[in-house]
Amino acid sequence: MEITKSQTQSKAVARKKRIPIEKRERRAWYLYDFGNSAYAAVVLLAVYSAYFKGTVVGGAEGSRLWGLSVGIAMLIVGLTSPILGALADSSQTKKRILLIFTVMASFFTAMLFFVGPGDVAKGMIFFILAEIGYRNGQVFYNALLPDIAEPEEMSRVSGNGWAIGSAGGIVCLLIVLGLIMGIGGQTVIRVAFLITAVFYAASTAPLFFLVKERTEPKPLPRGENYFSISIKRLWETFKAARKYQSFARFLGAFLVFNNGIMITLDFAAIIGATLFGLDQTQLIVFMIIVQVTSVIGAFVFGRAAGRWGSKAILVVALILMTLTVSLLYFTHSLTMFNIVGALAGFALTGVQSVSRTAVGQIAPEEKAAEFYGLFSLASQLSNFIGPTLFGLLIVWFTNFYAGKGMEALPAEQSGLMLAIASILVFLVAGMALLFTVRVWHRVDEEA
Repeated sequence: MEITKSQTQSKAVARKKRIPIEKRERRAWYLYDFGNSAYAAVVLLAVYSAYFKGTVVGGAEGSRLWGLSVGIAMLIVGLTSPILGALADSSQTKKRILLIFTVMASFFTAMLFFVGPGDVAKGMIFFILAEIGYRNGQVFYNALLPDIAEPEEMSRVSGNGWAIGSAGGIVCLLIVLGLIMGIGGQTVIRVAFLITAVFYAASTAPLFFLVKERTEPKPLPRGENYFSISIKRLWETFKAARKYQSFARFLGAFLVFNNGIMITLDFAAIIGATLFGLDQTQLIVFMIIVQVTSVIGAFVFGRAAGRWGSKAILVVALILMTLTVSLLYFTHSLTMFNIVGALAGFALTGVQSVSRTAVGQIAPEEKAAEFYGLFSLASQLSNFIGPTLFGLLIVWFTNFYAGKGMEALPAEQSGLMLAIASILVFLVAGMALLFTVRVWHRVDEEA
């Protein structure tokens, strides 16, 4: 009991020595999420994915190359994030490195303006570089959370950041929607990328002026570098995770069902444009609906998980997601597709938010940070596997139907519908693996 009290007092003293956290710092941190969510909404989800597939490339090959672009970006991010994590822990340079990745993401988002019909290589390279900047920037953005929130506040502050970030995506989509509806044309769509880049840069700028780094860096051991220490940490974490069977099984389940989630997110606009002929205006409206319902889903599933438990609610969210994807086979109108999108946004956020909560519930308290690192790695791996495989399946199935004499568009639509079945396979298989997780609370299973 004395030890516990002493430790608590030491933590309190250490906390007092920190520079007081100002409200403007927290607002600046929120604004960063406000800006980078605009990138996700416009580039990744609503506008560029459909533009690249339909205008830059065209046909089923556009879907394959889009999936390949997402996969390459996530593979690079997955390989570099452990090193970047070690760098974030071992140095007090988080803001400087975050600035580099933020400039990288906003610059190459702006460069998408110069991607026109047939500029396939340019369109892939600029997107991959923007995506790497966006994803790796999140490593250092998340690493700043302990600098702007005390431990007991982190969940609330993180949730606020997520909600404000979603609002940023909606605001930027509304700006782009207004321009497209008011002016129209392919040039305006390309201008949307410039607007997104400016929105991204302007919203993220206050963080670099206002947020102070407070966490003490962990010096590298003698003879180590960021690469070697990251590999050692990753290996030690893998060894530790093997001793905790419940966590290992949950991670395996997550790795499977998250492929279905990532495919749905990355190909939503392409599915809408190919199957239902949605134009750019209709796609943006669709994504605004998805963004709004995702905010509602985060709130509802978060409250429900607190009351009935994360495992039960995660299963409910996965069942709802499975039923929603299945509805695509019975959807023949724009109204019905928007309803499917609303349900998907609601369920998707439930799966993602409850999965993140589950890691904290299952992982041993002293290894929570390490296990969240594995969770992040699994997320990046599924973002590589799912979209890459889905793009290939579309081409394979399209060629199959074309070989039977079907015209180009009906063949692509039939191939896409067949490929959508893979989303259901990932969701159902992941849910089945989830039932093997018997312990849903922190427990030392090594004993």
